[in-house]
Amino acid sequence: MTEQASAETGPAAAAPRHELDRDTTCVPRPDAPGTYDTTLSPDWAFGMGLNGGYLLALAGRALGAALPHPDPFTITAHYLTTSHPGPAEVRTEVLRTGRTLSTGTARIVQDGETRVHVTASYGDLAGLDPQVRTGVRPPELPSPAECAASFADVAPFRRTTFMDRTEQLLDPATAGWLTGKPSGRGEMRAWWRLADGRDPDPLALLLAVDALPPTAFDLGLRGWVPTVELTVHVRARPVPGWLRVSLTTRNLAGGYLEEDGEVWDSADRLVAQSRQLARAPRRREA
Repeated sequence: MTEQASAETGPAAAAPRHELDRDTTCVPRPDAPGTYDTTLSPDWAFGMGLNGGYLLALAGRALGAALPHPDPFTITAHYLTTSHPGPAEVRTEVLRTGRTLSTGTARIVQDGETRVHVTASYGDLAGLDPQVRTGVRPPELPSPAECAASFADVAPFRRTTFMDRTEQLLDPATAGWLTGKPSGRGEMRAWWRLADGRDPDPLALLLAVDALPPTAFDLGLRGWVPTVELTVHVRARPVPGWLRVSLTTRNLAGGYLEEDGEVWDSADRLVAQSRQLARAPRRREA
């Protein structure tokens, strides 16, 4: 991981300059190897709890300290129950270490309950073959100046501290729900970056895939869309600049929907892919 997101942070360390690094600080407990004390920050609150991408980044940072390899290659979180701001522990376990990959688990524990359970394999993104063979292309978005700049006054985003942590410029083609005209296609696309100027890195990618308004809004549904499971594949370390995030839902059935995500960096590289299962809201657009 980059120096700005170094996962091993002790009490004597200098205060992080950026919000994501500050709010994913994990202090190792000398009496319990593999266990880290942390504080879940209210600044990443969304809906009835804390944003799932933020919680995944926090667990990912702890795993980066526990495992011998620096970068998450594939990471999966199951959200067992709602996390709330306040003290918590991240309990990690190393399952296997190899030459190019290491695998472990992390549990975010709060009030004696496991809130989030994570399994991940880590490697070194810098050591990957730079050659890319792919048929996919970056999403075509209007320029940032042409995209919808703010939806902070639209429920459920109103009075949500999470909205101050990131900049999200929505593609107008996926922003019809803002005026009561969802497309029904189940798509969401945006330019995205952290609001405090922090450059993107693998931890930021874990946040970015869960940071846009849910695709349920483009299907004409409103309300909280809690994540059940989220998997992220990190394909490359992003270069500085805006990220383009694209989310698509193809199936809503039995009260649950999937979101397939892609994240592209400013060099037009696919740097992360994701799939999430979430509970769909019941309330339809008025």
